[in-house]
Amino acid sequence: MIHMPIPYTAAKVRVHLHEVIRANKVSEGAARIYLVYNQVGHWQSDEAQPPVDLIIYTAGLPEYREPVRLALREHGRHAVSPLAGVKTISWLPNVWAVAEAQKGGFDEVVLLNERGEVAECTAANIFAVKNNKVFTPPLSSGCLDGVTRGILFEIAPEAGFSFVEQTLRPDDLYSSDEVFITSTNRSLIGVGEIAGHHIASAPGPLTLRLEDTFATYVTDYVSRRLASSAVR
Repeated sequence: MIHMPIPYTAAKVRVHLHEVIRANKVSEGAARIYLVYNQVGHWQSDEAQPPVDLIIYTAGLPEYREPVRLALREHGRHAVSPLAGVKTISWLPNVWAVAEAQKGGFDEVVLLNERGEVAECTAANIFAVKNNKVFTPPLSSGCLDGVTRGILFEIAPEAGFSFVEQTLRPDDLYSSDEVFITSTNRSLIGVGEIAGHHIASAPGPLTLRLEDTFATYVTDYVSRRLASSAVR
């Protein structure tokens, strides 16, 4: 979408990732992989540099409480932007929005797009449960196609869960039976409040079942990766 060249193969990135994990002695933590495009714009020197830098670092797993409290912010996402859904390091709007929410005692913030539709949180996708169906905003809302979001769409139907992409408004969240958010380093987290509206069940029974299903998937994935590495 942004036409950035990708000179690093997935295999090469994985090798470097394992080098960083070993060097930092990570057993329970998170890693972030950045690609930085160097050859665009006028702010460049004559110094020779690669077209794209690969930056990898690790950190501890974030602490969080459950259930979380979410604030609400209008015009937090621009759904018709050509860069909507691109995960970039231009993170100031997200950092500012969550910092403002935390001043009010909230943990995260639901971002609405220019049409007043629910898009996502600053660092998580959002889901609403109603009558045993799970609803989440479509990508056209301006939300990121999160990794955990994608995995849930893959594994949920086989586990008997009904997942639907549907345009949501704040009132849809307020009237839901359950609400939860997902992110790569926090899995599924139940939501207890949104902008002063309390959610009756947090985390609710369906959220907990989904969390177990996701945990089973992750355990199986890690086991398969370890077995594959041992064979090599």
